[in-house]
Amino acid sequence: MSLPASPWWSPTVHADRRPFLLARQRIAGKLREFFAARDFIEVETPILQVSPGNETHLKAFATELERPDGTRTTRYLHTSPEFTAKKLLAAGEQRLFTLARVFRNGERTGRHHPEFTMLEWYRAHEGYEALMADCAELLVSTAEAVGTTAWRYGDQACDVALAPERLTVADAFIRFAGIDLMATVGEDGNDRDALWNAARAAGIRVAEDDTWADVFTRVMVEKIEPFLGLGRPTILCEYPISEAALARPKPSDPRVAERFELYVCAVELANAFGELTDADEQRRRFEQWMDEKERIYGERYPIDEDFLAALKVMPEASGIALGFDRLVMLASGARRIEDVIWAPVAP
Repeated sequence: MSLPASPWWSPTVHADRRPFLLARQRIAGKLREFFAARDFIEVETPILQVSPGNETHLKAFATELERPDGTRTTRYLHTSPEFTAKKLLAAGEQRLFTLARVFRNGERTGRHHPEFTMLEWYRAHEGYEALMADCAELLVSTAEAVGTTAWRYGDQACDVALAPERLTVADAFIRFAGIDLMATVGEDGNDRDALWNAARAAGIRVAEDDTWADVFTRVMVEKIEPFLGLGRPTILCEYPISEAALARPKPSDPRVAERFELYVCAVELANAFGELTDADEQRRRFEQWMDEKERIYGERYPIDEDFLAALKVMPEASGIALGFDRLVMLASGARRIEDVIWAPVAP
């Protein structure tokens, strides 16, 4: 019979974790210097929200807000500060960043924690290519805080001083899975059967009831993500428009979105968009995702009407969400995300 693990506040456990926590402090300070030097303003966003976000597989924490008159209404702990950040862009802010505590239910692994810190930053009137440059520079600044550009996670290694490789999702499917993804992607819908058959031929286990999106995710997880960010960082860009989330279509090819993800040591660090500012299209996507959520999980989250109203006056912008705890974990050499969190949530 094994003994129970010592709590995080045990002096011996804390002593083992403290070097990682001090690295966290140095990195946070370095990043604030990074953004100040580029004329960003740091903002704070409220945790309690009307909607936690409307992505299909996102699971949120719900609570009740009691008004002074005794009436109650449901509120959610935000899964991202994105809606508030975009409202601030609508209000007139040009460059902003936030280190926000965010909450996601049902997520606890070596790379996930139910309460974690999200670094988000936004540039009004600038394209998402500017965020790609930010990512490369931010990795170098983080490396300066820990004294090394050679990062490792498990058996994987990456030199973050090297310029990131830019790789489209379509090229990644061909390179790592031998699948012509774009042959299954159309402006009016995707060919589920074509992708399902191609994935099966590539040796990926697929289920009869898998949707196009399900198969896409299986290929990403099994064949592509394990090979990204090895040796140098990877910027994986131009996701199919059906996987666009809150990103706008690419003008030169509306089948794909202005979206990219940053990978280091096969770990996804960040997700970036050329931001969608079409409120009607955003509503359509939200409703589609909530219909799918209700079909799968039997629940749906409300739409933040205030956010859609702000979207109508928000300027063209780009924005990115980066997992700060993951960044610290990779930079400091920690094995688990809980090693870089001062006080992890109780199991």
